[in-house]
Amino acid sequence: MINLTVNRRRSVLALFQAYAEDAIAKGAPPKGLEQTFAAHLEISPSMWSQIKSSRPIGDKLARQIEQHTGKPMGWLDEERQPEGLSSAEQQFLALALKAWRAANSDGRKALKGQMKALAGVESRG
Repeated sequence: MINLTVNRRRSVLALFQAYAEDAIAKGAPPKGLEQTFAAHLEISPSMWSQIKSSRPIGDKLARQIEQHTGKPMGWLDEERQPEGLSSAEQQFLALALKAWRAANSDGRKALKGQMKALAGVESRG
């Protein structure tokens, strides 16, 4: 069974991702979306920042978040499988594939090395 704290954090981050993608699709600038999401939940930007990193979401706050996002009571507590790639992830993968296909052997090695470095994966030759 997954930890309730982890479950709630994953769920609220998924809510923010959907909120941000919807806002950007409607033409909102990315800058300031964290603050507007916090305002939508009726919490401070500081509280939102704490929730994203480590602050546990208590029962009262969980119900408040569900209410303001139109989710049924207990939704944040439920374990769910990821819904697949987001639009931003799909765009990144398409760009990465285009770069990979356009590169020669040395370029592909360089791309792979950069990705491993960014991901913190130890490179093995």
